[in-house]
Amino acid sequence: MALQGTKDSLLGDLLKILLAVILPPLGVLVEVGLSFHFFLNIILTIFGFVPGIIHAVYIIVTR
Repeated sequence: MALQGTKDSLLGDLLKILLAVILPPLGVLVEVGLSFHFFLNIILTIFGFVPGIIHAVYIIVTR
């Protein structure tokens, strides 16, 4: 999340994080598209829902 971003970017990031908590691969897909991180997140979510959420939130916050 940008520290000095606009309200729209902050709201967009919050919605992506909410999406990542509900369905982690979809949150990553919205953020980075069909990339390595998307497929990694699918694997993490299959092995355990919490690792998928952590990875998805990390990807959204760091971009």
